[in-house]
Amino acid sequence: MTHDCLFCRIARGELPAHIIHEDEHVMAFLDLHPIRPGHTLVIPKAHHVWFEDVPPPLAARVMECSQTLARRMKRLYGVERVAMFFTGIHVPHAHAHVVPMHEVHDVTSQAYLADGPSGFTAPPRLPEEEMAAIARDLARD
Repeated sequence: MTHDCLFCRIARGELPAHIIHEDEHVMAFLDLHPIRPGHTLVIPKAHHVWFEDVPPPLAARVMECSQTLARRMKRLYGVERVAMFFTGIHVPHAHAHVVPMHEVHDVTSQAYLADGPSGFTAPPRLPEEEMAAIARDLARD
């Protein structure tokens, strides 16, 4: 872990997050600017900037956690498909996005390009109470 990395600080408990899952090696928490409610980030607790540098056993833990969340999201939201992808655009700590897909374009760049191709718009942040309720629902077995 690094001292000033945002996700390392969340993993150490120094910053708040709506945690869905935590074990010795990985943590899953809600994205602050979700594409859809339930959009969750899954991180290795160990600091790795690039997903391709994550040791395979640890990457497998990220995938296993993501698959568990995807099954929960399908039940909870009644969606046919859940997306899982790595971007690493804004936080230099390897992390997977797990997103319930209500529409076919939920995970395309169009969700972020409301200001046109040269701009970036974060989806709106959900109210704190809604985030807490979503976190509780997704954390249930």
